Amino acid sequence: MRTKKKLVRKSSSDAAVRRSARETRRSHQAAPKKSRIGVLIADDHTVVREGLVSLIRRKPDMTVVGEATNGREAVDLWKQHRPDVTLLDLRMPELDGVSAIKEIREHDEHARIIVLTTFDGDEDIYRAIQAGAKGYLLKDVPREALMDSIRRVHAGETCVPVHLAAKLAERVSGETLSSREIDVLKLMAQGKSNKEIGAALFISEGTVKSHVKAIFAKMNVISRTEAVANASRRGLIQL
Repeated sequence: MRTKKKLVRKSSSDAAVRRSARETRRSHQAAPKKSRIGVLIADDHTVVREGLVSLIRRKPDMTVVGEATNGREAVDLWKQHRPDVTLLDLRMPELDGVSAIKEIREHDEHARIIVLTTFDGDEDIYRAIQAGAKGYLLKDVPREALMDSIRRVHAGETCVPVHLAAKLAERVSGETLSSREIDVLKLMAQGKSNKEIGAALFISEGTVKSHVKAIFAKMNVISRTEAVANASRRGLIQL
């Protein structure tokens, strides 16, 4: 009898072990494999682009799905790969970063895009965020901070460092130049006189003087040279 009971207990124990093993296998088979964050990199500077590719490929939770050398190529590769996150330079040939963001978001308004640039002007930041960028970082950002921003934007957050957010807030709350005043500024930057600006814009010289006066007041400057330098630094115009 004892032998029979021992055999019964052993048999039950073996069956339990087999059931546990089967359940473990099923559990492993059913568990979805965690996918990596697909990143598209767009930068016209080869050294910067290759450095970003190397950095991201070393992360176990990320992968590079494409490399673009200009804004037009960035849009085309985005449509081809539909990346989880796009790292985009602000100023590139063929199509600038803001225009690329707008085109991408025409295809998917939820596209997650981070601007990674050397330009920190309040107008640059404002235009990028207004176009739909979910992050705005400078290229001197620490590596791990960049990786963390990619993860956060992928998770649905917006990432703008405090000092850049302050500039954005100042831009939003401050006086803005009209599109006509921007046109006048651009021609001022080319060294044109009030008379030449008027001829180019089909307005009177007196109207140009009024625009220049308004520009000086809004930008808190006292000369054309200072106005142009200030506008370039803020990203209002590109020299």
